[in-house]
Amino acid sequence: MSEIHPTAVVDPGASLGDDCQIGPFCVVGPDVVLADSVQLHSHVVVAGHTRIGARCRIFPFATVGSAPQDMKYQGEASTLEIGCDNVVREYVTMNPGTKGGGMLTRIGDGCLFMVGAHVAHDCSVGNRVILANNATLAGHVVVEDGAIIGGLSAVHQFVRIGRQAMIGGMSGVEHDVIPYGIVMGDRARLEGLNIIGLKRCGAERGQIHSMMQAYEALFADEGTLADRAEQLRARFRGNDMVEEILDFVGQDSSRAILQPK
Repeated sequence: MSEIHPTAVVDPGASLGDDCQIGPFCVVGPDVVLADSVQLHSHVVVAGHTRIGARCRIFPFATVGSAPQDMKYQGEASTLEIGCDNVVREYVTMNPGTKGGGMLTRIGDGCLFMVGAHVAHDCSVGNRVILANNATLAGHVVVEDGAIIGGLSAVHQFVRIGRQAMIGGMSGVEHDVIPYGIVMGDRARLEGLNIIGLKRCGAERGQIHSMMQAYEALFADEGTLADRAEQLRARFRGNDMVEEILDFVGQDSSRAILQPK
């Protein structure tokens, strides 16, 4: 049985799993699905067509599933899907998708969204991602597994953040960030590779050294970025992390990849 505080308003149409805890003054809408052991601490609003995975914890004054902040949105029944074991702290906002982005915003598992973070419509956030205080994702942003977005940072719409990338605090990210990259600046630039993140991923010393060589060659002055990436494929064949960066760069030649200073 779930525990629902007497002051909470839970629509009869909402679906609650086992052992959910709905705290004081929470509001849960009719199209909401909460999996087992979800905890809404207090003053939490869960609206729209929102599905929240098991063992998520949402703290006071967070609002998830409310209408997208998009002038083109016309009330269509778009969806917000939040995976398992996420922590959503105070004043976080998350919006569902729109017609222009597949009608879906998706959050993976094991993420931490600190106070005041925002995930806009049609975003795709991977697993174990961290958004620090007041970090914001504009619409249609893709954040891959293990990335960290520093406090007060803003990511422009349609930008991709690669796996295990680190965005420094107060950064404005306008272009795609390669996997394992480290980024800083009010108009952000690459500062190198996220060496600490690589070590946490289990990368060996030799592999990290090869990645540093590949990084320097990828952003050299000669030729185009696409040409340099193609040349590096043969040189670093078998290094999965280098190949991941090269695949990321080659996914769409029309996209702008964030460059070093």
